[in-house]
Amino acid sequence: MNSLRLREQVYGWLLAGPFVLTLVVFFLYALVRTVYFSFTEYDLFSEAVWVGLNNFVALFKDDLFLLALGNTVAFSVIVTVIQTVLALGLAILVNSKIRGKSFFRTAFYLPSILSSAAVTLIFIWFYQKNGYLNGFLTSVAANSPYLTCFVITAVICQLVLVWRDRIRGLPASWFDPAWAILSCMIAAVITLVGSMTGLVEASSHVVEVNWLNTREDVGPMPLTLWAIVIQNIYTTIPTFMLLFLAGLQGIPEELYEATRIDGAKKWQQHWHITIPQLAPVTFVVITFGIIGTLQMFDQVALLGAAAPLESRITLAYYVYHNAFPPGGTPQIGMASAASLVLAFITLVVVYIQKIFGVKEKADV
Repeated sequence: MNSLRLREQVYGWLLAGPFVLTLVVFFLYALVRTVYFSFTEYDLFSEAVWVGLNNFVALFKDDLFLLALGNTVAFSVIVTVIQTVLALGLAILVNSKIRGKSFFRTAFYLPSILSSAAVTLIFIWFYQKNGYLNGFLTSVAANSPYLTCFVITAVICQLVLVWRDRIRGLPASWFDPAWAILSCMIAAVITLVGSMTGLVEASSHVVEVNWLNTREDVGPMPLTLWAIVIQNIYTTIPTFMLLFLAGLQGIPEELYEATRIDGAKKWQQHWHITIPQLAPVTFVVITFGIIGTLQMFDQVALLGAAAPLESRITLAYYVYHNAFPPGGTPQIGMASAASLVLAFITLVVVYIQKIFGVKEKADV
């Protein structure tokens, strides 16, 4: 038995050896060196000089670091919340009984297998001043009078038709599909008549938003980072959708059948069954989302000169910018200190989320 156990241990270490070696060299050794360099002044070419906590003090006096810190926290919160909600919604959609379900699953997952560099280059073209996004917004603005007329008319017709049925004592819903179709038809006719008679005219407004090459702030972040938010969500939602989809398929159908017998509606089933049962998956999705957004680097780096540094700086890119400054002297000490701050923030946020946020186990 001892010989057999020893043989199993040897085989186990042989199989795990490459991974353990990689972990030791590229993580533990790198971590120790980073901690050491964070207390030194080092430029890759001369001997490291011990400076103690000077690098950390200098960080919090550096306006660019404070800007990167604020951008990173805002970016992480916004992207994690939006991508989690949208991924769950898409997972519920493709898990439902609809035609072409396999096609939609494939189509929704496709962005996650695309190259990040290729997607970034496409989005750079997409966000140009004369690019597709501004062209699309110009078309929406030009047709906004027609859209406004159609929506207002359809809502008024729907309210009148449903109100009339309720006065008669009929159990009509405010979202009755039959009346909704009739309301849309009436709204389309009225909008067409208004267009032909000149009562409703198209707008001549041209949208020319400078999405990238700007230092304008919109809310808690620069406009450029909002553009990256859209890009990041587009590429990360499919993976999280797949995780939620796996979780949905593991929920017992008997739970939904019991609630249907009790007369629960769809939204009540999702609120009281789907979301609590998906707690472990949601914990994984939020944890991965937090870590990924706090360490987001490639999409910012690939923008290059297409956007000012102040409008796209994040903590991960701040580390790179100090380690490899364009035309300057590397500041490895500052970069190492900033990377440790980033690692500390990531650990703290994930730990807080674990304690006060989503549960790791589903409610039984």
